[in-house]
Amino acid sequence: MLLDAIVAVITNGDKVLLIQRAPTVRGGGYWAPVSGEVEPGESQEAAVVREAMEEVGLTVRPLRKVWENITSRGTFRLHWWLAEYIGGELVIEKREVSAARWLTVDEICKMDGTFEGDREFFQKVLPLLEREKAATAELEPEAHRV
Repeated sequence: MLLDAIVAVITNGDKVLLIQRAPTVRGGGYWAPVSGEVEPGESQEAAVVREAMEEVGLTVRPLRKVWENITSRGTFRLHWWLAEYIGGELVIEKREVSAARWLTVDEICKMDGTFEGDREFFQKVLPLLEREKAATAELEPEAHRV
């Protein structure tokens, strides 16, 4: 049976937060978005908020679930959520996180030490979402544009 986990794609302007996982945790040394298991009785949205606070000390607002995949080992079903940075200082939880960086999607796609599923998301899924967002903005009446 697959365990449910969230992946929080935390954005701040055109940057996305990636963490380097601590050596003592599963996938240690890899760079990835904030992630974690959904606890029993917890909604995915609540898990996004909790994991962001626990791992990096940030307040985020979950926007929407945008993708789902299974980890390469077949252990977890990953629920990918876009989340907007709201506030807080970046403070890493050293037992789980070695480092954290705000990066552009181009920078992320050029990185070594990332998971295969993460690369698929940043190379294929996120660009489609951005094109979809741009197309929607073009269809909005001028009066509704900010």
